[in-house]
Formats: sequence, structure tokens, C-alpha cells
Amino acid sequence: MRSAFENEIGSHRWQRVPPTEKRGRVHTSTITVALIEIDNYKEIEIPAYEYRVETTRGTGNGGQHKNSTDSCVIMTHYHTGIKVVRDGRSQLSNREDAYKELKKRLNEFYRTGHLNKEADTRREQIGDGTRSDKRRTYREKDGLVIDHITNKQASFKDILKGKIELLK
Repeated sequence: MRSAFENEIGSHRWQRVPPTEKRGRVHTSTITVALIEIDNYKEIEIPAYEYRVETTRGTGNGGQHKNSTDSCVIMTHYHTGIKVVRDGRSQLSNREDAYKELKKRLNEFYRTGHLNKEADTRREQIGDGTRSDKRRTYREKDGLVIDHITNKQASFKDILKGKIELLK
């Protein structure tokens, strides 16, 4: 499907004379088209060898039980340095909560990095979006569509009917 839209990437210029224009001046608008593949991001599972678990004595409210048992859990991911601390009464529930939070933060970390790559790809495809940086011109007044890359022209009506192959 990507090859069908490959030639659409870039700036498209639309020239028209609005019905309210009394002197016949041509108004020009620009639209940019980018082709971005759909991200099929899957949440990751964290293997046990990628993070470290430490237990310490709890602090704060909770009485003698919390202060005398190693119920506080600290999980640290080796590669990213993301650290999660859970300090409740039960070490078992703290481990589960810390793992869930670490997994959530790691997935957000990796997803954000992927979105930055997508933004760079988009910026690269559309350029600066100025009228001079154009891919095609749609001239409504003359009924023409001009492709500036292939130097071909086609009827405006044919293009609206979906015969885009006339410009290839």
C-alpha cells in the first residue's frame, strides 16, 4: 500500500479564485502530506535479569512490624536506571506493585523514544511546508493538476475521479 502513496509525500499547492473575489485574484493555499507507518508497539515484559531488587526496613508510619522487617522494595532497571520504591507493610505486595510500576515506566520510556523517531521522519518528509517547496499544484481556474517531480499534467476532473496514475 505504501507504493501507491509514495508520490504524494511533500507540499501540495492549491490555487483558486474564491467566489467572493471581485478582481479575479488567485488565492494560494498549501497542504503537506507525510506517510507514516502505523506503529504496532507491543508492551514489553521485563526478564528478571534486567532489574535488581533490594529490600530494606520500612520508614514512617506502620509501627514495630514495618520498622523491624525488610518490607520496603527498591527495583532498579539496569539499562535505563529507572528506580521504583514501594514502602508498604507487605513485602510481597510491594514487589508486585513495584514490578507493575517499573513495567509501566519502561513501556512509556520506550514508546516515547519511538514517537520521537516518527516525528523526525514526518519532519523530513514534509520539509518546511512553504509554497516554493511543492510537489503538485492544483489549479482550479484552469482545471489542471501539475506534478512538479514528473513534469506531467492531468485534468483536474480526472484526478478527482481517482485517476492519480496519470501523473506518474
